[in-house]
Amino acid sequence: MFLLHKPSKAEIQDFLVGQRVLDFSYDCVGVTGSADVPVPYHLDHNRLQIGSGREAFERAKVAIRAWKMFSLPWIQLCWSDAPIESGTVVAVLAKHLGFFSLHACRIVYLVTEENDQGMSRFGFAYGTLPDHAESGEERFTVEFDHETQAVTYDLYAVSKPHQLFSRLGYPYTRKMQKRFAADSLKAMSKACSQL
Repeated sequence: MFLLHKPSKAEIQDFLVGQRVLDFSYDCVGVTGSADVPVPYHLDHNRLQIGSGREAFERAKVAIRAWKMFSLPWIQLCWSDAPIESGTVVAVLAKHLGFFSLHACRIVYLVTEENDQGMSRFGFAYGTLPDHAESGEERFTVEFDHETQAVTYDLYAVSKPHQLFSRLGYPYTRKMQKRFAADSLKAMSKACSQL
């Protein structure tokens, strides 16, 4: 949804209520849980080490639960107190090119892999709903490598244009996706160093 004004909290809440009853805007629900990316979707995979050790991993999990990857000056998550649970619906409000856009997503699945060997992972994936400029899924996870002690933020997205505006302005859309990925990596790094 594209707007010339910043929507009020009540307008955003009405938007979310309307989106909760809708199906995902793509067929390959759960795609970020596999290695196969169907045509014509595009894959974006970004990773950054954000700490070291079990304590850093626990801080990173807190940051994921608090949606800190959306702590960006040009993005607002509606709402940052939304629970990280399958079925939770959120909206992402973005300001760009002098207008606002509101994008709806629903959490598809959770990632909770805790073990004493190998790799521990925590996070979730959300998928787009009909009122989103893109169609696809994005996974936000933090990983703890028990051997190296590295804590990594992993952002994995599979998408294609969904609305007319995103199709016509696809080069700009891709630029915004890359901007979000870079800013999200910085936001998680900052959040984990401050918790």
